[in-house]
Amino acid sequence: MTFLLWALGVVLVVVGIAGIVLPALPGHVLIAAGLILAAWAEGFTRVGVWPLIAIGVLAAASYFIDAAAAALGAGRRGASTRAMIGAGLGTVAGLFLGLPGLILGPFAGAVLGELTVNRELARAGRIGLSAWIGFLLGTVVKVGVAFLMIAIFLAALVL
Repeated sequence: MTFLLWALGVVLVVVGIAGIVLPALPGHVLIAAGLILAAWAEGFTRVGVWPLIAIGVLAAASYFIDAAAAALGAGRRGASTRAMIGAGLGTVAGLFLGLPGLILGPFAGAVLGELTVNRELARAGRIGLSAWIGFLLGTVVKVGVAFLMIAIFLAALVL
């Protein structure tokens, strides 16, 4: 049973890492589930409740990173409130439209939001690009969060 739990845990972590960049998979949730299974395999003796709570909090927080990063990216260029909301909504909508939606969602949302306030297409385009760069940086942060989750688990396991 221990081997099966460890094997399933490792598979979930690997699939979860892929899920960080693939929109159809809940990456951080899969990583957390895999780490919990691995802790269970050890009877929760080596990895206790506090490291697992920290891992769970990080997994939950990861879902706010995409929308916040896109909105903050747009905000750095002096975007209107509507553009920042549009970038966040575009990111969320993009999650349901696969990889093209994930790539274009923050950009399109920011551009459309800015165009409702300011009809200058070039300015809206620059703000959309900033939102997209913010989203890209958010993805980098999400990868970092995933590896932080794994590091917390490994530290608790080894120490």
